Amino acid sequence: MDLLHSRIVGEGTPLLILHGFLGMSDNWKTLANYYAKENIQVHLIDQRNHGRSFHSDEFSYELTAEDLLHYCNHHQLNNVNIIGHSMGGKTAMLFAVRNPEKVARLLVADIAPRYYPVHHQTILQGLNAINFNEVKSRGAADEVLSKYIPEIGVRQFLLKNLYWKSKEELAYRFNLPALTKNIENIGVALPEGSNFEGPTLFLRGSKSDYISDEDLHLIKEHFPQADLDDIENAGHWLHAENPKQFFERSLRFLQA
Repeated sequence: MDLLHSRIVGEGTPLLILHGFLGMSDNWKTLANYYAKENIQVHLIDQRNHGRSFHSDEFSYELTAEDLLHYCNHHQLNNVNIIGHSMGGKTAMLFAVRNPEKVARLLVADIAPRYYPVHHQTILQGLNAINFNEVKSRGAADEVLSKYIPEIGVRQFLLKNLYWKSKEELAYRFNLPALTKNIENIGVALPEGSNFEGPTLFLRGSKSDYISDEDLHLIKEHFPQADLDDIENAGHWLHAENPKQFFERSLRFLQA
């Protein structure tokens, strides 16, 4: 079985960080360095079809949770803390309900255990519209994307995935064909009746609509010990938009 790529920073209690859809572990580098100063060993993980991890035609949370179990067994990690953002939060939730003995504390960033309709179509259209036979620079790639995605911050986030495959050819780090094909699987709900009894914190961006107050009932069904807290002046990318408050709130929970 293929092993997920990771970057390990610091010494101490293991903390696994799982990025969101079309993201990568590098997005969490700055926060990882802060955690590492607090007796925490941070594992910045690239999920399958993302970052520097392996590419596969298949993508589902059953598989990403299995990938994570294989990763923990390989590194002999038990009693881990996990932070999962968005898609990474879905992986983290399923991993925790399937392997409760492995998880000490679970922090889910801006995603609920419910079903989400497909809502990345425009982003995927834009990414698929970039033809690397013609596009030879980040600027040119940005120009194509801007026709689909007006928000410059979102485009910059996506374009972090560009790299030079060869001296002449740009490519994406993520596996765009597989993620496009499996887009329906990104929003699936946590299986009914599954739960994790350990300490759990859901953090949501105060300007984000990914977790509503109505979701609290479902959260409590799956995670009876869960608390829900807001990160101020932040949308869905709460860890990037208000890193100071995200770090303080998450550290307090991880060290409780």
